[in-house]
Amino acid sequence: MKEHPTDYWLDRARSAKRHNAALIDGSFGAAGGAETFAKTSPIDGTVLAEFPVGTVADVDSAVASARTAFDDGRWKDLPVTERKRALFKLADLIAAHTEELAVLDVVDVGKPIRDALNVDLPLSLGVLRYCAEAMDKLLGTVTPADARTLAITVRAPRGVVGGIIGWNFPLVLAVQKMAPALAVGNSLVLKPSELSSFSALRLGELALEAGIPPGVFNVLPGLGRTVGVALAGHPDVDLLTFTGSSATGKKIMQAAGASNMKRLLLECGGKAANIVCEDCPDLDGVADGIMARMFWNQGQVCTAGTRLLVARSVRSALVEKIIARAARLQAGDPFDAATTFGAIVSRPQMDKILNYIRVGREQGASLIHGGTQVRESSGGFFVEPTVFDGVRADMTIAQEEIFGPVLSVMAFDTIDEAIRLANATNYGLSATVWTQSTLITQRMIQSLRAGEITINATGRPAPGAMFGSMPLEPQNQSGNGVESGLEGMSTYTTLKAIQVHT
Repeated sequence: MKEHPTDYWLDRARSAKRHNAALIDGSFGAAGGAETFAKTSPIDGTVLAEFPVGTVADVDSAVASARTAFDDGRWKDLPVTERKRALFKLADLIAAHTEELAVLDVVDVGKPIRDALNVDLPLSLGVLRYCAEAMDKLLGTVTPADARTLAITVRAPRGVVGGIIGWNFPLVLAVQKMAPALAVGNSLVLKPSELSSFSALRLGELALEAGIPPGVFNVLPGLGRTVGVALAGHPDVDLLTFTGSSATGKKIMQAAGASNMKRLLLECGGKAANIVCEDCPDLDGVADGIMARMFWNQGQVCTAGTRLLVARSVRSALVEKIIARAARLQAGDPFDAATTFGAIVSRPQMDKILNYIRVGREQGASLIHGGTQVRESSGGFFVEPTVFDGVRADMTIAQEEIFGPVLSVMAFDTIDEAIRLANATNYGLSATVWTQSTLITQRMIQSLRAGEITINATGRPAPGAMFGSMPLEPQNQSGNGVESGLEGMSTYTTLKAIQVHT
């Protein structure tokens, strides 16, 4: 995509539609309560908008709208070809509004405009188009019985889906919930994070333009303690799908059990291990891969390789290369097309990251790069890339999800030790291994407790499978249920076993 000067993107940001009201039953409207909260810019600290805190009545209204839309069949009873046509039209509209949606995410979370354009938008479109194309690939089965019995299984939409998403990839996460839920015929009430609601609300508006009927896709901004709690405990929500922290995921599990035992799909925190074995490929390629996996989106990624486990024999050489690359990664204005490292989403999140850095130093880890707030004069929230060496597995920075640009380096002497260190957390979302050994590869596949494992036998890995096409089932406290791929889409359906006797 053609690069533009900073002033161009600032103008686009000023002209982009910024809705701050709930989208229920096809219309934007005022919330039931008068209380609001301020959404602050991560780039310069100014107030961007006032959003409604939200009320139980708002959630009741949105769920009722979704239930009516589901029960009267305005969406689920359409021929698959018509639902597919509407979702593909929505994808085309997203593509046509790429710049507008990209700047909304930059405004909300402070990510570089080049990442929003070249990463977030293509990922969102890929997921949506995959789900649209795959909706007629969820097949049932026929079980042998007898000459007078037809024994089959069929998949049906669950009904009303509630979606609660995090803030780090606003549009991507919204599409990850919306696309599979609607593709199989459900209605959806989506609660975006209070830190990043603009693109989800615009997405809801574009869905109406694409021909998705009112009430099928409702977007409800607000706080977690109001809207989130009410949605998680609502007795008329059939499935709740969530992306966020493990602490919040546990609360959602309690709310689901205390209400109607709604089904849950939870993708929670991560503390991914990036394991570099002594037979790793070219160290320069490995260093590039580590930097990309760790500092993408300012480290605010649940699959970020925050724990670098490296064979002692190559540790010094690799760490030296990482430090050199981290020094070139300078925080800048997210609307500057040259910026590769943006802002932290909010002041509380920045303060949390800085506190983890302080704790790491107090517990004896060696701070070898970064560790401070930068660009303070901008009024925004920026933390430089940070690297700790000499980290022990029992340290706080090696155990807790920081969700920021903080890399912890640990050395190992044997593969057994590497596996033990990798599994020494409460999480189990993802892991990366750099090795050319088939024996080590087999050991890692069998032993690592993670839902997603990437084995790199080359310093220059290929792009791999399309995002959203492979299933992911988190382990441990990283969540439960399967998201993405055909298996993930099937989570949004209920399985019926049917016998017809003639």
